[in-house]
Amino acid sequence: MKDPVLVVMAAGMGSRYGGLKQIDPVDEQGHIIMDFSIYDAVKAGFKKVVFIIKKENEESFKEAIGDRLSKQIQVEYVFQELTNLPDGFSVPEGRVKPFGTGHAILCCMDVVDAPFAVINADDYYGSHAFQVIYDYLTTHEDDDKYRYTMVGYVLENTLTENGHVARGVCMTDEDNNLTGIQERTHIEKRNGQAAFTEDDGATWTEIPNDSIVSMNMWGFTPSILQELKAGFPVFLEENLKKNPLKCEYFLPSVVGNLLTEEKATVKVLKSTDKWFGVTYKEDKPVVVAAIRKMKEDGLYPEKLWEN
Repeated sequence: MKDPVLVVMAAGMGSRYGGLKQIDPVDEQGHIIMDFSIYDAVKAGFKKVVFIIKKENEESFKEAIGDRLSKQIQVEYVFQELTNLPDGFSVPEGRVKPFGTGHAILCCMDVVDAPFAVINADDYYGSHAFQVIYDYLTTHEDDDKYRYTMVGYVLENTLTENGHVARGVCMTDEDNNLTGIQERTHIEKRNGQAAFTEDDGATWTEIPNDSIVSMNMWGFTPSILQELKAGFPVFLEENLKKNPLKCEYFLPSVVGNLLTEEKATVKVLKSTDKWFGVTYKEDKPVVVAAIRKMKEDGLYPEKLWEN
């Protein structure tokens, strides 16, 4: 069995938060959230990371993080380019938005041939998550079905005080296998209780604070790459006509289809860690304070890397 690889989705520019949010320091030492993810991943056993970035961000990305990390772990880059489309398709005029998380992972086709974990570049997942996903990837292989996994978080641990968030709410069976993900695009805290709206706030539906949600931390075997490749032209055929500038090929939708077709199982590994991310500018001080406290509690050294 090959060593698991970490794949980091870093091509999204963060539409709600000005600037290249992946490379904004969160402590006095100049670390960014991704330093902590890579630190935790290396500790868990990962030896190689693949960064999915935009070609035009290559230099600034290497300067901010890549060069520093290449001393700690093997680093490769793949570029999520709009023009990276199957034969017979071209980029619709006026389109600038990348084609989504499914397309991002598909861009790794030529560099990933081992089990791999997927994370967002600008989210803090906690060390426990990297350990459980690494352990799963090193002990499970496809058999009569694809054997995938994801790390689920308690909804309450993923909300922001500064607005609304989109979350995929997970449904599971008694064995903690994923049965479905319900995308809720507008969840916020209302009087200490999570609630979602689907009509811009006219009506609200409460949702249990302890619901398990996906934060885009997945574990796959290479079989997912073939499935993404097969599904992409079908997706484009259907969606480019309807929504040429904004349609996105989402990873969870592809996984959902594989569950429906009974081709895959997804084991939901639960993390009790608090998730941190910078969805809004106002979230940044919260993350800075949380990192400071974790260092004070001895979870991280002041300087993550010696050199």
